[in-house]
Formats: sequence, C-alpha cells, structure tokens
Amino acid sequence: MSFPENFVWGAATASYQIEGGVSEGGRGVSIWDTFSHTPGRIVNGDTGDVACDSYHRWAEDVELLKAMHLKAYRFSIAWPRIIPGGTGPVNAEGLAWYSRFVDALLAAGIEPYVTLYHWDLPQALQDKGGWLNADTAKAFAEYARVVAEHFRGRVTHYFTLNEPQCSIGLGYATGAHAPGYKLDDGAVFCAWHNTIYAHCLAADAIRKADLAALVGIAPTGRICTPATDSPADIAAARQAMFDLEDGNWTFTYSPALDPIVLGKWPQIKGGQAQRVIDAIPQEQLDALPLGRLDFIGMNIYNSIAVRARADGKPEFCPRAAGHPRTAIGWPITPEAMEWGPRFLHERYGLPIFITENGLSCTDRIHLDGKVHDPERIDFTHRYLLALRQGIEAGADVQGYFHWSLLDNFEWSEGYNERFGLVYVDYPTGTRTPKDSAAWYRETIDANGGNL
Repeated sequence: MSFPENFVWGAATASYQIEGGVSEGGRGVSIWDTFSHTPGRIVNGDTGDVACDSYHRWAEDVELLKAMHLKAYRFSIAWPRIIPGGTGPVNAEGLAWYSRFVDALLAAGIEPYVTLYHWDLPQALQDKGGWLNADTAKAFAEYARVVAEHFRGRVTHYFTLNEPQCSIGLGYATGAHAPGYKLDDGAVFCAWHNTIYAHCLAADAIRKADLAALVGIAPTGRICTPATDSPADIAAARQAMFDLEDGNWTFTYSPALDPIVLGKWPQIKGGQAQRVIDAIPQEQLDALPLGRLDFIGMNIYNSIAVRARADGKPEFCPRAAGHPRTAIGWPITPEAMEWGPRFLHERYGLPIFITENGLSCTDRIHLDGKVHDPERIDFTHRYLLALRQGIEAGADVQGYFHWSLLDNFEWSEGYNERFGLVYVDYPTGTRTPKDSAAWYRETIDANGGNL
C-alpha cells in the first residue's frame, strides 16, 4: 500500500552541522562557534568550522538531492549569517548566499522547507543573556521578518524552532550543549518560555511578511508506546507522553504545544517550573494566539513502552537485555512512528511532518568504493512501515524528512556519528551516496508502495 497522494518525501540538515564557512560571507559568531572551541566540550575537540563545507559545495548538494528524486529539503538558515550581531544591520551577502541556494532547489523541482533556528544563536545575543532574556525573542521575530520578506513567493513552509526543548534542556540544564549552562529548573523554564514567546512573535512576523507562508514548529518530546494493544495500556501510554513534573518537562511535547495550540500553559507537578509559569508576563500570554500553527514537525528516533498499573496509572517498562541500539546508543523502536503521530494528532488535531528520523551507523567505504549500509535501510524500512500504520489509524502525516542528507557534525559527539544518506570524507569533503540513498530513491519513486 502506498502513502497518501502528494506525500512529501525529503531529507533534512542544519546549518552549523554542514555549512562551515564560519568566518566567510559576513557571518557573525554563534554560540556553537564559542562552545565547540572550548576545550573538553566536543568529542575529539571537533568544531563546525568546516563541517561538510556546504557553504562552498552547495551546488553539489543540490545535485545529490536531485539524484535521489527528493521532493523537498528541510534546511536551517544560520541567524548569524543573516544578522551577524543578532540585532542591527542585515548581512546582504548572507541573504544572497541563501537566495542562490533556494533558487537552485526550486530549479531542480525541490521545495525548500526552512527552519529559522537550529540552535546557532548569535553570540552577541548570548552575551546579553541569550534565551534568559525576553529581548532575544523580539530579536528573533525581526530576523524572521527579514527572511520571510526576502523569500516571499519562494519559500512557503517555515519551522520557527527546531527542538527548543533540546537546545534549552541540554544548553541550560545539563550543560552538554551550547551555551553550556547548568541552571536550576526555574531558570531553565524562564529560558524555555522565552523560546515559546519567540515562536509566537516570529510566526506573526512571517505571516505579515508573506500572506501565503505556512508556519510550524518542530519540538521534540518523549514518545510513549503501549506495551500491548489493550485499551488500558494505550490510555496509560497516551497519558505518560504528555505528563509533566519538575525535572522531566524539558523533553515533553506539552509545554511546547499546549500554549500555542490549546492557548494555555500546562500544569507542572512540583514547584520551580510552575512558579515561573504563574509569573509569565502578561504580554507573553497575550502573544500566544499569534503562534497558531499550520503544522507540527516531529523528530522521531525512539520511544519507551508503557503499561497500565493495577490502578490504571502509567508505568515505564524496562527494555530487555540486548535490545537493539544504534551506533550512538539509542534504542531502535519502530513503533514510535506509529504511536507518536497518533497521540500527537489526537491531542492537537494538526497536520504533521516527520522532520527527522534516521540512524547513526559505523559507515565506511568498502573495497568496491561503495558504502553498504543495510542497517540504515532496515531501520528506515521498519520505521516507515510503522508510520504508514499510524497514518492508516488516522494520524494526518503529510511528509517525511530523513535525517540526514549528509554525514555531519553531530553536536557534542563531533564527527563520531554518521547519520547521512551520503557519506562525507571530512578531510576532502568528497561525497559518496550510500546504498540507502538508492533505496530511498526507489521508495520515493514508489511513494512507499515498495515497502
């Protein structure tokens, strides 16, 4: 059985992970430039200074997308390449670079899906408090306006923020990501609700700049799947997916989507975060309707099984010994692609795009000069089958973006992990499509009917 007619098949990347050219074209410094150059922060001391060198090799990347018959490409724009200081003068050279890229995509029949923020905050704004400062949200809205005005008529789909829970949770709570803070739950939530404020202001700015633009957000969250098909386990998994309490709210969908879609902040069990919610300034509460969504992005990699206790409350199930895992250590759970979209669509009733899904493997070039990655093919096949089940059960999923087009800089893991459909030899920049790229092309051509 094929996927729905007009289903969008794509791939995804992020600016800091692939572009390089960090000191070229008038680009300003980002928090990830600063963080990656801080000793001890990144595996092997890696940085995104060069990455995949897509700043220079973008035309080659477009040809790769075209060769795979991709219908769409989700990429992020680097805020410091557009407004180097976060606020102030616009960098015309940066806009021109993305203009050439977008025009090349359109000429190749590939629709651009633009993410405005994939974690590379201008360092100048971080120096003023970053996401702890509500002025960052206002600066983001101005940046969104500049981009939307420039690409009016060429870009129709925008994601404001990618995984704000991750950038805030790992950047402000655990210190694993830029800017590397370890703050208490109250401070973390302050940074968090400023990202929601940013989304709302940016969504409004985009729509004012381009009446035809569609706006979404790509949050992340814990995906819970029922241990069995019993109604009790399904109900318990649904509850666990959206439950909140101090200490675990950062990687949950509800604090990202409840305010924007349902118009209210959820209750968080505990003290610190709820006290911050109760003190959110009125101007931020008034901005929530501006953040209305045309669609939701879901980044899906794995899930956790949940069963109902005797009293009906959810209980997380331990994974069996030897449960299959990816090279980065994440569990392989295809069922996440069925139940995650189902539960999200039930709660919010909006169209969904799978904005990331992929596998890290220990890929290498074999003696025949090719990259054989049967594990990635098997992984993607299983997850797409589960996604089709979720669609058949009623989830309105309109597209799938494989993560990633290219092997790239995997944040704190540096270049240790390879997620790409295309192998990148980092010393030379040479690109080699993997077996999975050919398999994915066949899947696109068949609209999933070959699965």
